[in-house]
Amino acid sequence: MKYLILVAITCVLCNGEGTTPDQVHLSFTGDMTEMAVVWNTFAEASQDVSYNKKGGGASSTASGASEAWVYGGITRYRHKATMTGLEYSTEYEYTISSRSFSFKTLPKDPQSYKVCVFGDLGYWHGNSTESIIKHGLAGDFDFIVHLGDIAYDLHTNNGQIPYMVIAGNHEDDYQNFTNYQKRFAVPDNGYNDNQFYSFDLGPVHWVGVSTENYGYYYSYGMDPVMTQYEWLKNDLTNANANRAAHPWIFTFQHRPFYCSNVNSAECQSFENRLVRTGWLDMPGLEPLFLQTSVDFGFWGHEHSYERFYPVADRTYWNDPNAYKNPKAPVYLISGSAGCHTPDAWFSDQPWPWSAARNNDYGWSIVTIANRTHVRVEQISIDKNEQTVDDFWVIKDEGYTHSGEMRRASPGTKFPAQKCHFKDVACQRSLKEINEEL
Repeated sequence: MKYLILVAITCVLCNGEGTTPDQVHLSFTGDMTEMAVVWNTFAEASQDVSYNKKGGGASSTASGASEAWVYGGITRYRHKATMTGLEYSTEYEYTISSRSFSFKTLPKDPQSYKVCVFGDLGYWHGNSTESIIKHGLAGDFDFIVHLGDIAYDLHTNNGQIPYMVIAGNHEDDYQNFTNYQKRFAVPDNGYNDNQFYSFDLGPVHWVGVSTENYGYYYSYGMDPVMTQYEWLKNDLTNANANRAAHPWIFTFQHRPFYCSNVNSAECQSFENRLVRTGWLDMPGLEPLFLQTSVDFGFWGHEHSYERFYPVADRTYWNDPNAYKNPKAPVYLISGSAGCHTPDAWFSDQPWPWSAARNNDYGWSIVTIANRTHVRVEQISIDKNEQTVDDFWVIKDEGYTHSGEMRRASPGTKFPAQKCHFKDVACQRSLKEINEEL
């Protein structure tokens, strides 16, 4: 389907003048008979959205609301409208001022669909962009989940490179993520804050989480961490109790809990432990994910692809049937879409909790096959769109992992970390861990 591709990726080069709608993109509201559309202008204008079924039919109008915002001495105007009363599995055309677009709605309560998942895609060296556009226009997936670092330093170059969905560290613009907050719409979380949100689609409850509330607590305080955590605890608890309707819980965030990238001290640095286990009064995310039996976690930040065996608190289960009724969440890093910095690299040592690693530029496609089967494929740009990883996660109807289950079937603890004598970052990280202990 076309809707996120046409209005997100192809708007990389925008006009940046007057009342012409700029940086137009769509997003879910949580109600699949609606579609939110957000755009910016560089001059004040009252603009609505006219929409109708593709090929004809009565036209409807979605009233646009606007607000001025200033960054770098430049005043912009953010506009948002919500198209309502949409029919399922239907193509629509919509027009804002002189610009027209099209999209197709999803079926009602789709039990099977495909999602393009990636992080860290920039304007410079955005190697995956052409491939994603091509496959999006071909209908090879239904929507996009972007795991942060959205077009790299969104606030630079007058912020002309929009995208979606969850903030990464490069969305910090030294004004508490103003560019991110003003450019993107997400389902309402009740807090007037688009850094975290959730929505239900078919068998999956999707949850977007901001790791940047943790990463920038020293700039913006601990309140954003605590606010998000209380919302998240309530959201995941309710989702876990609603497995009959949505048996899978998927989270997506920017910074990972785990990795085996040498350049990132194998994710043993303070920033990773802060997000995973917390610090001071700030609670970490992993214990909550385990308590509420989260099934999948998708991460970016590392400029590579890595798939993990089921992992819980630095304990892993890598038996041959690890992905059949997994005993812990399955985590995946898809941060190799392409950006202005070099790719991450791995040590020669194969860690037993890391099931697959790849340094090619690429992106992931997640297939929700049904209520019990999910497939993940990693597409390599370097290898002419070959699939370089392909696996299924299968769970019986009604199955959820639990602490009791893990105690009854103990996994293997992570090995003690060893550092190369030249790896200063790794040695510093180990020193921090030992001081904590």
